Amino acid sequence: IALADLLKKRPKVTAVFTGEGATSEGDFHEALNVAAVWDLPVLFCVENNGYGLSTPISEQFKCEHIADKGKGYGMEAHIINGNNILEVYSKVNELCESIRKEPRPVLLEFKTFRMRGHEEASGTKYVPKRLLEEWAALDPLENYVEYLHAQGILSEEKEVEYKKEIIHEIDDNLKLAFAEGEVQYSESKELNDVYKKYKYQDVKPNIEVHNIRLVDAISEGLKQSMEKHEDLVILGQDIADYGGVFKITEGFVEAFGAERVRNTPICESAIVSAAMGLSINGIKSVMEMQFGDFVSSGFNPIVNYLAKVHYRWNENADVVIRMPCGAGVGAGPFHSQTNEAWFTKTPGLKVVYPAFPYDAKGLLATAINDPNPIMFFEHKALYRSVYQEVPTSYYTLPFGKANLLKEGDEVSIVTYGAGVHWALECLEQHPEIRADLLDLRTLQPLDTQAIYKSVKKTGKLIILQEDSMFGGIASDISALVMEECFEFLDAPVKRVASMETPVPFAKSLENNYLPKERFLTSLIELMEY
Repeated sequence: IALADLLKKRPKVTAVFTGEGATSEGDFHEALNVAAVWDLPVLFCVENNGYGLSTPISEQFKCEHIADKGKGYGMEAHIINGNNILEVYSKVNELCESIRKEPRPVLLEFKTFRMRGHEEASGTKYVPKRLLEEWAALDPLENYVEYLHAQGILSEEKEVEYKKEIIHEIDDNLKLAFAEGEVQYSESKELNDVYKKYKYQDVKPNIEVHNIRLVDAISEGLKQSMEKHEDLVILGQDIADYGGVFKITEGFVEAFGAERVRNTPICESAIVSAAMGLSINGIKSVMEMQFGDFVSSGFNPIVNYLAKVHYRWNENADVVIRMPCGAGVGAGPFHSQTNEAWFTKTPGLKVVYPAFPYDAKGLLATAINDPNPIMFFEHKALYRSVYQEVPTSYYTLPFGKANLLKEGDEVSIVTYGAGVHWALECLEQHPEIRADLLDLRTLQPLDTQAIYKSVKKTGKLIILQEDSMFGGIASDISALVMEECFEFLDAPVKRVASMETPVPFAKSLENNYLPKERFLTSLIELMEY
């Protein structure tokens, strides 16, 4: 949110509140670090109650004060008596005026106390009685009332009058709340609230084409979207002058400036969260995971913030997360995963996985236009090995529409990503096999109707995925077909996937890990059933 204000040159300050316990979280470190590096206008307000639920601060951190942590980030920090209303107001007001003129983050530690449990069930048995008595004497409201009396600002009569008004207002609103009927369940309403409504606009390409690779199509599509959306921001590690590890954003800083093409610290969670904040404040963003494997470090804000933000409070999540993924390049277990199934099962996310340059460019444009969070998978092994005639102009392609690449009446092959090319190679080597070949292109939304139509025609289905077998998209497609097309099946649905192991580094092991070499055998077994 603060980054959007900084980019728009709006003199605003974003106040972020947390408790002493949450300062032990990695996200706290990441947020302070990013805010400091980018000079974001943020007040980090920490309410130090002395206990994280029941754990005392002596067991939470070693420094004397939370404010001491600011030094490690080169950040201004202050300790404030959180029970002194005048001190809180005057210091915060002073800092806000200063930050509006000179944008920067400031860490504030409010020393205070929680006189009741962390939540209804916990109580305060873990707190020494002496502490409760000491802090009771420092009650901020009671002491402020005494101050107002001493200054002649508030009379006893007015105090009684104000309290009556407040009690009356609380009682009236409680009656309104309790008088409300229970929320009525509506399946259609619940499902409609998961995603922001988006009317897809079909933009046709011009007739001029050029023969380019997948990596070029993504770069070109990203560049054209940057031109179309004048405030679109790209975030990621090494994406600025270096152009990203796959050189997709090479030359973008010269074209669009360093503010819109932003190198980030190595902190996936904070950058995903920053992208969400941009969206809340009206700015679209594309965040590049350097490798899709690294998404595990940014998992929480994706599945718990981005995915749920519209359902919870009707907010956009204009965020595309680009996910370079896939094995076959000898990159080992931490740079080769295809982890799309982590996200296809998360309501609120859309998952795109193109196999060709033409699809990648058009689907990326649609992803950036869509106000919902998109996981955009890009197979590294296809980046520089797959060429296609691609329109030079900007265009879009719809989500949820599979592409029927080959038609046949013996068997249906459903796949996506690198699996599409493995299946094509297999069919080219065996022209006697008459198969429907469906490239899914998007996994959420999934084109179930195209799958059902093909299965009803051929009676046999084989699903090929690079992900390991258990819990993958192939399992869900198999279950759907068994439920919806059972009477049309002439054989059990066949799934072909990678081994149930991490991705090996050695080429011979990686080749056997991947399902490419096993696909033909499985296909023939199904056809001979």
